[in-house]
Amino acid sequence: MKNEDNEKPKAMKIRQGIQDTITHTMPDKKFKVENIDLVEIDIELDNLGWGFHNYRILNLSDIHLGQWINPEYLEDLIDYVNTLNYDLVTLTGDYVSYVLDGYDSILKNAFLKLKPCDGKFGVLGNHDHWMGSDKIRSIFRDSGVYDLSNDVFVLEKDGDCLNLCGVDSCTVCADDLDKVLSCMNHDYPSILLAHEPDFAKESSKTHAFDFQLSGHSHGGQFIIPKFETTPFRGPNSTKYPVGLYKVEDMIQYTSKGLGTNSFRIRVNCKPEITIITLKTNKKQRISIE
Repeated sequence: MKNEDNEKPKAMKIRQGIQDTITHTMPDKKFKVENIDLVEIDIELDNLGWGFHNYRILNLSDIHLGQWINPEYLEDLIDYVNTLNYDLVTLTGDYVSYVLDGYDSILKNAFLKLKPCDGKFGVLGNHDHWMGSDKIRSIFRDSGVYDLSNDVFVLEKDGDCLNLCGVDSCTVCADDLDKVLSCMNHDYPSILLAHEPDFAKESSKTHAFDFQLSGHSHGGQFIIPKFETTPFRGPNSTKYPVGLYKVEDMIQYTSKGLGTNSFRIRVNCKPEITIITLKTNKKQRISIE
């Protein structure tokens, strides 16, 4: 595990220049509901208590503010999110790309506007580390987002408990799964937030997590029609680039995310907001009098 943000890509200034050029020369993208893929999936968890049956988690990933998504788009997107029915918000990393200065207050205000019943929880992605993990964590604190990086938060509902876990970005070697495992009550069902989907290869081997939720890949920004997969797979998203997978006895879901990186284009791959509805596999006894 590394605490230093020293794993930045080469030619960072060039990439920052490309982002600035794209941001200021491409026509602004306006938020339109019809251009968003609202993905709703049901996830059945072993030993999930009835208190969390039909519990709804809304996930936002890979905003990459300043490229595809401009401040006006983000504001309208958050307004739309606040019209949806959900209990809790998760944020799975890469909130900016190669420029943070000038976007920090915008990101903070967007997160502040999110008003779930049961809180906001997030982990960092590789871009967040490259741009300054301390700054992103400060934005989390100022906007009421609980930083789940290498941590565990126990949710309680009607006497039932659920582990909400998070691991920091493995791309920059900031992950500490052992620390997460040491903080967990292993009798509770467990959800893991991990920015990079291929982290599932490691987390699944522990048999400690029922479900991992990730982003990072952007769905390759191009999905092959009918096959619902992508040929464009980057580091740490080669195995599980988009959608649902079963890895060992753990379910993995990879969101297509909201923004883009480098190329401001998506083909058959709409930006995604994900709502996960948890389901229990317990039998409910009904007394007959």
